[in-house]
Amino acid sequence: MASTPRPPVFTGSVVLLAGIVLLGGGAWLAVLGGSWYYAVVGAALLITGALLVRGQAAALAVYAAVVGGTLAWSLWEVGLDWWPLAARGDVLFVLGLWLLTPWVRRGLAREDDWRRGSRPRGPAALLAVLLAAFALVAAGSALHDPHDLAGNAPPPLTRTQVDRSVPEGEWHAWGRTNAGRRYSPLPGLTPQNVTGLEVAWHYRTADLRGRPGEPVETTYEVTPLKIGHRLVLCTPQQSVIALDATTGAALWRRQLPIAGLGRLALQHQTCRGLSYRPAPDGSPADAFCAARLFMPTIDGRVHALDLATGRACEGFGSGGSIDLWDRMPERRPGAYYSTSPVAVAGDRIVVGGTVLDNVSVHEASGVIRAFDAETGALLWNWDPARPDDTAPLAPGETYTPSSPNSWSVASVDEALGLVYLPMGNQPPDQWGAERGPAAERFASSVVALELATGRVRWVFQTVHHDLWDYDVPSQPSLLELQVGNRTVPALVQPTKQGEIFVLDRRSGLPLLPVTQQPAPQGAAPGERTAATQPVSALSLAPPPLGEHDMWGATMFDQLACRIAFRRLRYEGRFTPPSTQGTLVHPGNFGVFNWGSVAVDPLRQIAFTTPTYLAFVSRLVPRPDDRALVVQDEHRPHDSLPALNENFGAPYAVQLSAFTSPLGIPCQAPPWGYVAAVDLVSGQRIWQHRNGTVRDLAPLPLPFRMGVPSLGGPLLTGGGLAFLSGTLDDYVRAYDVSTGAELWRARLPAGGQATPMSYEGADGRQYVVVVAGGHGSLGTRAGDHVIAYALPR
Repeated sequence: MASTPRPPVFTGSVVLLAGIVLLGGGAWLAVLGGSWYYAVVGAALLITGALLVRGQAAALAVYAAVVGGTLAWSLWEVGLDWWPLAARGDVLFVLGLWLLTPWVRRGLAREDDWRRGSRPRGPAALLAVLLAAFALVAAGSALHDPHDLAGNAPPPLTRTQVDRSVPEGEWHAWGRTNAGRRYSPLPGLTPQNVTGLEVAWHYRTADLRGRPGEPVETTYEVTPLKIGHRLVLCTPQQSVIALDATTGAALWRRQLPIAGLGRLALQHQTCRGLSYRPAPDGSPADAFCAARLFMPTIDGRVHALDLATGRACEGFGSGGSIDLWDRMPERRPGAYYSTSPVAVAGDRIVVGGTVLDNVSVHEASGVIRAFDAETGALLWNWDPARPDDTAPLAPGETYTPSSPNSWSVASVDEALGLVYLPMGNQPPDQWGAERGPAAERFASSVVALELATGRVRWVFQTVHHDLWDYDVPSQPSLLELQVGNRTVPALVQPTKQGEIFVLDRRSGLPLLPVTQQPAPQGAAPGERTAATQPVSALSLAPPPLGEHDMWGATMFDQLACRIAFRRLRYEGRFTPPSTQGTLVHPGNFGVFNWGSVAVDPLRQIAFTTPTYLAFVSRLVPRPDDRALVVQDEHRPHDSLPALNENFGAPYAVQLSAFTSPLGIPCQAPPWGYVAAVDLVSGQRIWQHRNGTVRDLAPLPLPFRMGVPSLGGPLLTGGGLAFLSGTLDDYVRAYDVSTGAELWRARLPAGGQATPMSYEGADGRQYVVVVAGGHGSLGTRAGDHVIAYALPR
């Protein structure tokens, strides 16, 4: 006689536990003003679990109602968007399949009704139909991308002037030229032949982060220069290397001395690139130090090196270097240095620097200085706190502490005699009640200074009274735009908040409309917020987040994200920081960061890489000016500075990415795109999600979800764009006309640097990628310099 089937007690207990979690969390969410869905589903799962434990087939009917209701609710919230749909239904779908297995159904049927392999009937059949419907909807959504925008970029304009300040086959500045376009006019690589790219040579710098006695947090962000037959680059450990550009063979190497840092770990130990000054007119090109390189180092110095040999140019400054700490207040090791290459403009170099963001209200000055490129003599200094007095300070005088700084890359128009500076904030970032008039005028702005005198020609502010660390991170791009029948000298300025301001670089006046939009109010006690914020007609800013945008790998962590969203203060972009905790979207990682954009002067477009990640900013009251309130009191002496303590301010700040309990973003993907925009009309031409989670997920699954990138793009005259900065360790090539990905190659480490292109002695067009990883992002460390070219 056959035994009586046992009820599926274990399965029922699991369902009961899930119901308790969802009912409790869902009730909390409902109290916070959120969706009632989770509470309702939690209650239904409690009923389902109880019926399963009792062995009653009605459990399948209740569960079928849960599946059907979830499908309808999901489509109402997000439509046919695969990843949000998957997060809402994955657990319920898998559990539903399990409930239809013989092992569960046997315990829910009378013995004389059960036959192994029998077709589902009644509630089981209904559940099977609803699961099939869920699968069909999921399959349909996988074929539909609501975030994709198809389009075609305009063809090149033949009448547009081409920048011939640099030979076509060379790359003389971080953005190739002082215009900062990241555009190579070389036409050799095209959409038709790019799939044939292969590694031409591979050089290892032997300069890895995390060596014994070295600071751990380094970021390898260098873009090499190509001058003559040489490729020159630097490393985070402050080495300068020259290679043969065609073969990759080492020509010379120089390790620059670093003084006064000891074992101190820096906030950002990096080298984004070198700067090059050709031999002055009338000087023999091969004379020692006639052609020279400039390298800023982490101890606050700028070194001048002979291009041919790497030896120090002894006549520059003191023994070949200048001390940026000269006349600087608040001198502390590691608190000030240049993380970006200096700007070379004829007979002078213009130097900015990074200032610690959120350590204290007493930091180094953000002064901008011009030095004689031959002798290193100080020519002028522009202190934002004393903008009209640019004559060099006398010995013994000091610059103004904590004034707004320029840590990113400047651009130069020698014909207009102007240098264009993307500006940061007066520290600290999230507290500005004590900022003076200079900070209110120049912070988070692009400023045009006269090369001859350092005086301000114009200033355009991108954020008023910045409380979100929305400093201007990107090098401005200069080009001539064809506006109707006029040729207008333009400046393109990307920002962290996603605005792309297109300005007349002669005056700073907008070429595309800029409007002042009302901003949320109600800052922390003692603080204020600006009434309005500027918004460009060309904007890649994300739409405001809603509860339905919350995401997770499962419905459980999605519920946790919804609760977190409801508990934070959020009234859209520019919601002020608060002790409650404020959701900042986009976060200070930025829609755009130091990698900037690449502009095609012939097509009049920009190739962009917008990133969308939300952050949380929480103000923490400080009891005094000394206590550590957000840092570990037992932190070692050689660790990073006391970041986010804001000594001297009434609040410290806790900053973090807005992530689920599983550590993935709470907002639904995509988190990263490639997009082309028309710089004349302000229209978005095409946009596609970009990159996979292969190197971000616990398992190396190449899901194309669209991931963030850090590092700029490269455009070429053959109609291609290249990008290596996505967080999945690939370099990719795209068709500029449509944005289609045409080619990709696996990198041995993170590629958070901007690629460059040049012509070798063999006539081939090369694309060079530096793959060294990024300490802050946790991508794989490396020391790789890789050149790609078509076969000989």
